[in-house]
Amino acid sequence: MRVVIAEDLFLLRDGLTRLLEANGMKVTAAVEDGEQLLAAVAADRPDIAVVDVRLPPTFTDEGLRAALAARKAHPGLPVLVLSQFVEQLYARELLAGSSGGIGYLLKDRVLDGAQFLDAVRRVAQGGTAMDPEVITRLLTHNSSAGPVSTLSPRERQVLGLMAEGRSNAAIAQQLVITERAVAKHTASIFVRLDLQPSDDDNRRVLAVLAYLNNS
Repeated sequence: MRVVIAEDLFLLRDGLTRLLEANGMKVTAAVEDGEQLLAAVAADRPDIAVVDVRLPPTFTDEGLRAALAARKAHPGLPVLVLSQFVEQLYARELLAGSSGGIGYLLKDRVLDGAQFLDAVRRVAQGGTAMDPEVITRLLTHNSSAGPVSTLSPRERQVLGLMAEGRSNAAIAQQLVITERAVAKHTASIFVRLDLQPSDDDNRRVLAVLAYLNNS
């Protein structure tokens, strides 16, 4: 798996590089600003870009804008965004597209190497990896309009856990219900969101996008 990292802090950038390469991944570029990110992606399109939201020179949203530009230039490019805080606008913009894996993790999660590596692999494979705190914040501000509003409380719980990237087995364990019950809830979610039969993994991502885009 080929990874590009965009992170301005040298120690974190170096630490992420060492962690990824120690686990069988190849970091093709580790850069410190948005322009370098775009150049690195264009030079050798990676399997995933890991990007800090706030990069030089203003440390506001350069990383996000660079990630969005990279996805526009290379549709389907998986992007895992790292942020110090839950920034709802950034999360919505990241989720506006419907192709390619997406992730949004708070930097605290990077301290858990196994969790971070799992998120990188999941997003690179086209899935989602949303930080639980991001999901909670978006849930609080979720719109009452649209198909998502028709979901039952339990279905919203299931979809929230799907957004974190959890499997049916993990969701069942978290909610203390059977996997069969989870499967019924996900089937109902697909129907309510008018997601036509296709690959289930793809429908899960589309359902998560519909859910989070209604925040």
